Amino acid sequence: MPRQGEGGTFVEVRELRTAGAYLFVPRTLRDARGHVASPYREEDFRAVTGGPLFPVRQADHSRSLRGTVRGVHFTRTPPGAASYAHCSRGRALYVVVDVRVGSPTFGAWESLVLDADHPSGVYLPAGTGHAYVALEDTVITELLSAPRAEEDVEAVSVHDPDLGLPIPDDPDLIMSERDRAAVTLAEAERRGILPRYAPAPAAERRPCARAARSGPAPVPPPVAP
Repeated sequence: MPRQGEGGTFVEVRELRTAGAYLFVPRTLRDARGHVASPYREEDFRAVTGGPLFPVRQADHSRSLRGTVRGVHFTRTPPGAASYAHCSRGRALYVVVDVRVGSPTFGAWESLVLDADHPSGVYLPAGTGHAYVALEDTVITELLSAPRAEEDVEAVSVHDPDLGLPIPDDPDLIMSERDRAAVTLAEAERRGILPRYAPAPAAERRPCARAARSGPAPVPPPVAP
């Protein structure tokens, strides 16, 4: 839902298909030097969630070569970690997946194109899954509400046929062995490794207002020829 921020700064804000996840699209100011944009603005975040972003406990910088696939990753809850991410270099197909057992949108997903030239912010509640394909050499910057240790991260297959994510099963894609061997969402639920949906703690500022829903973004080819 479009919103007009203070100082005439226009930001589009919309809720994604995963309950509690939001996309923030800032106005980008361009001139001969380049551009300036604000992927996070507290007043816009407050207007949707009723509070500021969580206290940041960790910031991650993930560089991926073109053709790299990461995910579907999620953190165990507890402890879990909410996140706020944007693309600071390159371009990626970013997919948000609701893997939280008991969520009203369990199994729903939505694809977005995150682009450093049009830097949008994505807020994900704790336990939400995400994956991305680097459409070119890409850097994703993530702010986290809690320290995220490798042992707290689980994975569901990006090629789960029941999910039907827009990521081709291409042997030339660059993936970790863990991600290639990841189980389906149904198998992860059977094994009891999925996070459970619950009202977010105060540090996460669970959204109290809902923006307009919309369908997936148009999907470019994951790997350009």
